[in-house]
Amino acid sequence: MTIAIKRVYETASRKDGARILVDRLWPRGLSKERAALDEWLRDLAPSDALRRMFHEQAPLNQARVWHSFRTKYLKELSRPESENALRHLYQIANKRKRVTLLYASKNETHNNAVVLKELLDGGRKPPTGTGPGAVSTLRKRDAGVRRR
Repeated sequence: MTIAIKRVYETASRKDGARILVDRLWPRGLSKERAALDEWLRDLAPSDALRRMFHEQAPLNQARVWHSFRTKYLKELSRPESENALRHLYQIANKRKRVTLLYASKNETHNNAVVLKELLDGGRKPPTGTGPGAVSTLRKRDAGVRRR
C-alpha cells in the first residue's frame, strides 16, 4: 500500500486512490463534488483545543510546538472514537493499493495528516492501546489472519 498526503483543495486525480479527509471541519469554499472524497473520518482529527493550540503557538517555536502537538495528538488517537476511525483507516489501507489522506491546513509539513501517514507507514506508533502490538493485531485480525 502507498500512503500519500495532499491538500484537499488540490485537484483530484485517479492516482490518488482512496481519498480520505482527516479533518474535523469541512474545508471552506469547497464543494463535495470537487472534494471527490471516498471517506470523511472526522474522528481522526485532533480535538478543537489541540488544533487551536497548535495554530496559535506554531509561529512562536515551530519545532517545540510540533513535537508537543504530535505527542498530544497520538494520545488523542487512543480515545475510543478515534480508535474505531483508525481501525477503519487501516482496513481501507489494506484493501486499496493507494490511499491519499486529505487535509485543509496551509501548513503542508506540519499537520495531522503527516502524523497519520507516519502511523500507516509504520514509522511512529501511537501510545498504549494502539501501539505496535495492538496495531499489528488489528491489521492481522482485519486481514483475517489468525496468529497461533
